Amino acid sequence: MNKQLIECVPNISEGRDTEKINTIAAVVETIEGVKLLDIDPGYATNRTVITFVGSPENVIEAAFLLIKKASELIDMRKQTGEHPRFGATDVCPLVPISGISLEETAVYAHKLGERVGKELGIPGYFYEVAAKEEKRKNLASCRAGEYEGLKEKLANPAWKPDFGPAEFNEQAAKSGCTAISARDFLIAYNVNLNTTSTRRANAIAFDIREAGRIQREGNPSTGKKVLDANGEPVRIPGKLKAVKGIGWYIEEYGIAQISYNLTNINITSMHVAFDETVKAAIERGLRVTGSELIGLIPLQAMLDAGDYFLRKQERSLGISEEEKIKIAVKSLGLDDLKPFNPKEKIIEYLLEDPTKKLVDLTVKGFAEETAGESMAPGGGSIAATVGALGVSLGTMVANLSAHKAGWDDKWEFYSNWAEKGQAYKNKLLFLVDEDTHAFNKIIDGFRLPKSTSEEIEIRKTAIEEATKYATEIPFQVMETACNSMEVMQAMLKDGLQSSLSDTGVGVLCARTAVIGAYFNVRINAKDIKDRAFADAILDKSKAIYEKAIRIEAEVIAFIDGKM
Repeated sequence: MNKQLIECVPNISEGRDTEKINTIAAVVETIEGVKLLDIDPGYATNRTVITFVGSPENVIEAAFLLIKKASELIDMRKQTGEHPRFGATDVCPLVPISGISLEETAVYAHKLGERVGKELGIPGYFYEVAAKEEKRKNLASCRAGEYEGLKEKLANPAWKPDFGPAEFNEQAAKSGCTAISARDFLIAYNVNLNTTSTRRANAIAFDIREAGRIQREGNPSTGKKVLDANGEPVRIPGKLKAVKGIGWYIEEYGIAQISYNLTNINITSMHVAFDETVKAAIERGLRVTGSELIGLIPLQAMLDAGDYFLRKQERSLGISEEEKIKIAVKSLGLDDLKPFNPKEKIIEYLLEDPTKKLVDLTVKGFAEETAGESMAPGGGSIAATVGALGVSLGTMVANLSAHKAGWDDKWEFYSNWAEKGQAYKNKLLFLVDEDTHAFNKIIDGFRLPKSTSEEIEIRKTAIEEATKYATEIPFQVMETACNSMEVMQAMLKDGLQSSLSDTGVGVLCARTAVIGAYFNVRINAKDIKDRAFADAILDKSKAIYEKAIRIEAEVIAFIDGKM
């Protein structure tokens, strides 16, 4: 079962006092097992988005401490800012990351809210999936009237808080109100315009956001509202679903922005919101100059954006992750207002194990590590490395072919092969380190105590399981490297003929990876006590070995014939 992880993204109503912001954020790291990922202050909005992640119980403990500290340091009676707000900790959403459902996350949201109400005396509302009634699902409804209207709201029986006192007492006057939710991953995303007009920015926001704009008679801005049979204003829906948006002027940058909340990026992605905003801006005589990401973003959202713009340019999608992210950053103008560092903005990068990997070493460093006194990395890791280099050559030829003048109508064909090559390469790179990890598991097994019969049995089981795994990993190297030969075979037939030698070297590398990994499968399998398992993996390995030798011979004959 996957470890349960949730993300918490509290927005506090302070974006200018660095000392206060850091003091509030610092309490998060006092809870063991919680990792503070990001602190993103906004001067003009006077709001900071803080992001942290951990197990559910630990996260809500950290969130409670943050809400408590924010209520001590932020006085809402003195707070002003561009962003809508009604509390020191204005919103505190919980987001499922892994091993937990949205509905299960909502239970933790309720637990947090009840504690905030009882122990801190702060009133608040549950919204989105945590909402206890339909009208409270939308944050905008809960926050309507903002801090200035909070006294009246708390006194209204229809808006009795879900937790905390239903009165505007001294505590509520200072801390305001807090909205707590469980929700899907949300991207807070601003698009920059070459104007200072909030009205024009709002006009574009109304074009795009799902709620659209209120229909009016005559003048679309000042005309009389059109009402339906129930007396409710009729709305003209915007272009995109799962998008909220408003326009505002940011004095810090001297421009107007459209501030979007993309509430479900599976419905409307960041790059689609950007492109539709570009179109709407042009229609209104404006120009989008770039955009700004507030908080963090999943890696896949950035890769999807890179792919989207590569397709528009009719360029191969089979390029590295790093290059795709560069394309996304430049295409979206994410570095328009300030530098954009993927290592600080992409969630998966922030959660990476800081332990140095073999694949992160320089070529020289890797060679020297291999040549040292340690038994690892050994032949298995080297075989995987050679296989990764081989399919990289095949992928290179696919990418070169996709860009060849006169072959524009075939770019997608080559792009597909380059993407396959990248997938094989990434799997083999993973196996470089995994082979060393597998070997280390065997060593760990042998180091287990063996003083009692029970310890001896545990040790035997650990060694057997580790040996099986250390046999499965080179088998995966064999399988992946052999399968990767299809990329080189396709490029020999249909790719740039001036790159025949590159493709040929790719096949030779793949063949070397298969044979090298085969040696490792065989030497490890001989120590496995479960002979049915050992014999089965040896039979499959032999078939892959023979196939790779056959392909190599066919490729050499083909190249000899061409040259």
